[in-house]
Amino acid sequence: MRILAASPTEIAWHSGLPIFACEQFLQAAGDECGWIGGVDDSKELRCILPYTVIRKLGFRIVRFRTDTIPLVALSAEEERCFLNNVVDYFRDSQADMIIPASNNTLFRTYPNGALAAPYGTFISDLSKSEDALWNEMHEVCRRNIRKAMKGGVQIKSGKEYLDAAYKLIADTLDRSGVNLRNYDEFRKMLLSLGDNVRIFVAEFQGAVQACVVAPFSMHSGYYWYGGTLAERAKGAMHLLMWQAMLELRALGVKQFNFTGVRIDPEKGSKQEGILTFKMRFGGTLVQGYMWKYSFRPVKFAAYSLAVRLLRGGDIVDIERHKLGRTVAPVPSC
Repeated sequence: MRILAASPTEIAWHSGLPIFACEQFLQAAGDECGWIGGVDDSKELRCILPYTVIRKLGFRIVRFRTDTIPLVALSAEEERCFLNNVVDYFRDSQADMIIPASNNTLFRTYPNGALAAPYGTFISDLSKSEDALWNEMHEVCRRNIRKAMKGGVQIKSGKEYLDAAYKLIADTLDRSGVNLRNYDEFRKMLLSLGDNVRIFVAEFQGAVQACVVAPFSMHSGYYWYGGTLAERAKGAMHLLMWQAMLELRALGVKQFNFTGVRIDPEKGSKQEGILTFKMRFGGTLVQGYMWKYSFRPVKFAAYSLAVRLLRGGDIVDIERHKLGRTVAPVPSC
């Protein structure tokens, strides 16, 4: 097994990498940003890990915007050792903590000493034919798409729908007791993606029923944000997702990532409903981890308390009791 040192490396993004690794997005998402490279004894760069640092109220908080990106074959054991060295790098840089990554991120493993929780996502292979993708979907999903098409739901896309999408997403999250980032931050992050993002909306009788914000590169497209009216045309969101997948497929995008589901959610819960919705599009369930790490215990405790009071805890707090039930961590190095 190779030991990979963690070292800052030049950002050299291209479309074969996840869009969330590009410099413009990283700059929009944090106060500091960069790539940490995993370098072996022969000085070969074997993987990269994009990050941002958020400075707020005297805190320096690290957040990863993708999982570890392998540039060559990389075992889970090598990745874990790399993440151990990443933790050491940020400890030495005077960071206060690493908080859970954004929900488009799914690590195969986590470093020693981290607080971790199982997490998952569904990924659809867009290299398949349209017929194959259609046939992989659950019959309920196909039926809803047909109903929406027959009922006159229209799918449109463009940056001109940014304001409408923001309101719809904010209202949707508000119904779940979750606050969306403010409009200026949302707009800044979305526009930082340039031509590598699509805003899709479903319209019925002149009213926007649902929206999907889908960043992409040739590597992957993502269901990043979505929203719906509380009462909407039947099948509007199903048709919207299907058309988004087809448009990205036509652009040459390799896969579509539904960005995050809970593992073994409680029966009848909203989280089970989200998992069922995404599962019915026929993708493969990929399981991994979300994790966080404390460098300054007092500040970490203050952060954890604030998040518990505001949101009932972060994803690691909420899901960590499931650790060990599903996927097992690789051995430490």
